[in-house]
Amino acid sequence: MKMNKKVKRGLVLAAALLSLTAAGLSCAGAEPVKSGPHPDVRLSAWTAYWDDEAGSRDYKDVRRHLTGLSAFAAYYGPDDTLVVPDETKSALRQAKKDGKETYLTVVNDSLDASGKTTEKDPALVGRLVQDDEAMDAQTALLTSQAKELGADGLELDFERVFKDDKLKEKFLRFTYCLSMACNKENLKLRIVLEPSAPFEAPFAKGPEYVVMLYNLHGLHNGPGPKADGAFIKKTIGRMEKLPGKKSVAIATGGCIWQDYKLLGLSHGRIRFLSEQEAASLAAKQKAKVTRDDESGALNFSYEEGGHHYEVWYADAETLNAWITAIANLGITDVSIWRLGGNEKIGRVHP
Repeated sequence: MKMNKKVKRGLVLAAALLSLTAAGLSCAGAEPVKSGPHPDVRLSAWTAYWDDEAGSRDYKDVRRHLTGLSAFAAYYGPDDTLVVPDETKSALRQAKKDGKETYLTVVNDSLDASGKTTEKDPALVGRLVQDDEAMDAQTALLTSQAKELGADGLELDFERVFKDDKLKEKFLRFTYCLSMACNKENLKLRIVLEPSAPFEAPFAKGPEYVVMLYNLHGLHNGPGPKADGAFIKKTIGRMEKLPGKKSVAIATGGCIWQDYKLLGLSHGRIRFLSEQEAASLAAKQKAKVTRDDESGALNFSYEEGGHHYEVWYADAETLNAWITAIANLGITDVSIWRLGGNEKIGRVHP
């Protein structure tokens, strides 16, 4: 059958782009990422309220290595009321009892009256910081809640706020207000940033900025690790534009891709999975698991039910390799997203 000229041109272009992408990746990630000597690191972690039981098990395994713990999370319910789950409160109490530096993490997830959740909701942020009065009210609410729970500080994890210029400006102004209020109340403040955030923006000098060093590959693209050496180096280089104290976050677990085709022109389901889920799946499928030199991540593939699957994920050795790379680039505060669903997390060390 004769191929349509437009289709043919598209396929040629796709092949060319894939070739260029592959070439760029092979050049960028030439140096292996592996654990080794590095400057001392302060290690902290997040525990999530919806996975409290598994998170508690991981916490017990790794707590001797942790200096801090962030309780994830407080979110917003109907009428933009702040909701702090009981699991978040208990995580803070336990970490405080263990002498860890504790943070109450607040996210821009919203839950409406019908029970529908909107994650990383920029519209919610727009309402919370719509004017000076709203900012003042939100600042008072968050600082009083952190103090009531006995946390050492607040952690603001509002995502998808930088694409709209007006929202970005208001959000940045709100962080200045929050920083001053935290300083007055003797609370520490951490602000979590996506790696795509505009680090050159006029951020306040007081808070600690925690940049996510993950999602290089994920739900938005094709198979690969959540981070590799080139991505880590590039992102930390860009972080020089941020003021004040700078730290990073690394991610456990990984992703599974079903039937991912050329440049994502077609694919089946893509989902996150924990290290334990990945390891169990590999054992069930009797798959050959290999470690990628450029990222330190594990990967395998298999066929089932007429579908092709590819899995990439991190284990303790991967996390230690990332910590080594990060510390040798001058960042000595690292947070782990997240506790729960990991094997031998206690082998991760600062």
